[in-house]
Amino acid sequence: MVALLIEPAFHFQRRMPNLNSATSKISQPNSNTTTLDKITELCKQGRLKEVLQFLYITDSFIDSSAYVSLLQACIQKKTLPEGKLIHAHMNERGFMADRLLQNTLLNMYVKCLSLMDARRVFDQMPQRDVCSWTVMISGYSRQGPAEEALRLFNQMESTGVQPNTFTFSCVVSACANLASLKQGVEIHEEIIRRGFQSHLSVTNALIDMYAKCREMEKASQLFDKMHQPNVVSWTTLVSGYAHNKLIDEALKVFKQMPARDVYSWNAMIAGFARNGFIDEAAKLFEEMPRRDIFSWNVMMAGFAQNGLVDEALRVFSEMPQQTTISWNALIAGFAQNGHDGVALKLFYQMQLAGVKPDSKTFASVLPACANLTSLDKGMEIHDEINKRGFQSDPFVMSALVDMYAKCGSIQKARALFDRMHQRDVVSWTSMITGYAMHGYAKEALQLFEEMKCCGIIPNYVTLLSVLSACSHAGLVDEGYRYFNSMTEHYHITPSMEHYRCMVDLLCRAGLLDEAQNFIKNMLIQPDAAVWNCLLSACRMHNNVELGEWVAECILELDATSAAPYVLLSNIYAAAGRWGDIEKVRLMMKDRGIKKTPGCSWIEVNNQVHAFLGGDDSHSQTQEIKK
Repeated sequence: MVALLIEPAFHFQRRMPNLNSATSKISQPNSNTTTLDKITELCKQGRLKEVLQFLYITDSFIDSSAYVSLLQACIQKKTLPEGKLIHAHMNERGFMADRLLQNTLLNMYVKCLSLMDARRVFDQMPQRDVCSWTVMISGYSRQGPAEEALRLFNQMESTGVQPNTFTFSCVVSACANLASLKQGVEIHEEIIRRGFQSHLSVTNALIDMYAKCREMEKASQLFDKMHQPNVVSWTTLVSGYAHNKLIDEALKVFKQMPARDVYSWNAMIAGFARNGFIDEAAKLFEEMPRRDIFSWNVMMAGFAQNGLVDEALRVFSEMPQQTTISWNALIAGFAQNGHDGVALKLFYQMQLAGVKPDSKTFASVLPACANLTSLDKGMEIHDEINKRGFQSDPFVMSALVDMYAKCGSIQKARALFDRMHQRDVVSWTSMITGYAMHGYAKEALQLFEEMKCCGIIPNYVTLLSVLSACSHAGLVDEGYRYFNSMTEHYHITPSMEHYRCMVDLLCRAGLLDEAQNFIKNMLIQPDAAVWNCLLSACRMHNNVELGEWVAECILELDATSAAPYVLLSNIYAAAGRWGDIEKVRLMMKDRGIKKTPGCSWIEVNNQVHAFLGGDDSHSQTQEIKK
């Protein structure tokens, strides 16, 4: 027998409480009832603790099918501690060489969100079949890092194990989560070669992948070729259009659906909310024939994402059940939309309410600390993470790296990054961004090259940070090379932020004419922020003529912004053109435009205070002035 010893399982094997009183809780099987029948019946009733007590006080033989029933019950109840106890009992009885049991154990750990335990079992398996590989690929695809799902898929094929439909569905989902069009297309081609393209689950996964890679035309073509699309197919298409901000098309498909389930309604509500149509989302929410917990979470998060704090809290208070997921959605909604202080308060209220935070809670609240640059709060939460045993979770670790980096503790961020066993594109990007934002351009670019050598495919945020590093270091040629690689190597369409970064790079290098030509040749309409980069450079380099032209371009886009007026005034001041300054001031007065006051933040005794220029509303203003 091959014993697969998993340390976490043995930590639990001698901790069964009240074993002596177990007989009073469980009636012993009579002559007509076998041990297996008793275990199966208790599993069906979800009475796992009683089953475990029964196992540990009897020496009766049970076969592998009983263990399968026990593990399946753990999967249904999402009870990891009991699953580890069963694992320990299997080890003691020498059942760990049974392939079916190994795969069921893998599935239990994956479904109970313990990928590290699953991976230990997987790595020690002497032989793995397609089910073993697929369970692990599924786990990494859903829980991350998705890159590991793709790596395992390639490793599986190199060992001669043939993928099945579920394997392809999982690996395509991994490409979707990475928004990796190149790898998605390669997997699609293999699916066609192997003849799996007509399988419903595979096609649904492909539609989702193309949608998340912003290839809605391809996604729509796949849908149109389906002989009998099911409700999942329709819902995936609705979500795809909404994800790509094509809300009219999403609504059209939603209305055409021959049948809708609660997931279809949720997808459409989420689409409205995420695209700013919160009234439409609320109306659809009221029209729903049936709601589940996700419906409430979507509506609540939608209000939070659109800045409607009171409405989000109202929905939260009206929810029939407030789960950890609900708290997470509320905290994330506020943190992602600039209400970082509220997000932090909710985190503490959640604990006071007796709701235990999970890995997603910490991954949601840490960005609030990062945005507030509140290192003390971040360190306090880091201590809580260690106490609760989430220090190995890849999402939590990435959030910690990001928090320390944004709070200026680069060395601490790098130490955590180096300790990570599994790094996905998010963790690499967090560290690269940290280096770039604090002026460590050389370190940022070196880490980016390391990332590529590790086979990690950068996303649009990674490349934005790389371009920012080039800008701070004045690396014009490198900036152009990385910018061009977006479309040539990674099939990423540059966003406004990428263009803005390139303009900033050229302006910092004093190449104003080149920056002007670059803006003129942009594939998308430049926004005011892009022009403001060039206008700021005109002020720095005393280029009055170009500055006047750029200011006109900005005012055509947004005549209400104070920034171009202020910058143009500064350009005139540097040139000694006082009469023109007065004209600009009169223009601002006539149009009712006022300069936005400056704002500063300071953290004192774990509380962040904000101060606006000319604002005396702070409760301690008089003491501060003294």
